[in-house]
Amino acid sequence: MKRAIGGLICVLIVCAPAAAPADGAAHLSPELQKLDVSSGRWRFHGTTRDAKTGKVGAFTWNEDCRWSPNARYLECTFSNVWAGRRVESLVVDTYNAKDHDYWHYELFSSGEPGTRPFVSRMAIRGDTWTEYGRTAIPGRRSGERIVYRWGPPGRVHVAIERSEDGVHWNVEAQGDGRKQ
Repeated sequence: MKRAIGGLICVLIVCAPAAAPADGAAHLSPELQKLDVSSGRWRFHGTTRDAKTGKVGAFTWNEDCRWSPNARYLECTFSNVWAGRRVESLVVDTYNAKDHDYWHYELFSSGEPGTRPFVSRMAIRGDTWTEYGRTAIPGRRSGERIVYRWGPPGRVHVAIERSEDGVHWNVEAQGDGRKQ
């Protein structure tokens, strides 16, 4: 009987899947550990404001983030509702050791054209992440960015901002997320 139990324990240890990095973030590089704060299931609620009309709307994000099997990519699925419009997407966040930058890649299956994925360089400074979208060209094109402020644990504040000059930023949407 002891031999059978011992054998069963050995089989379970050998066959058990590797622990997810969120359970053992120490296995991640120091750069990737910074992304681990986003792992898990999150729900965001917030408001939007149309800069042209001033009309206010609401948004809800449902986000589920897990580490890829090789623990190099944080993979997140989003199921969002923006002022009644559903947007589904897949996000991959990672650190690129060659250019020493964080990157955010987002692919859309609904709500946005599939031919235009969102690719953004990210800056991580302390508890603040900034995803940079288009760069503002004064008089020609507005710029955009998304700013996440993490903390206290299990909470995050997000703001989507637009700028005409790349210096002064106006909030177009903001809300708060809670880990589920």
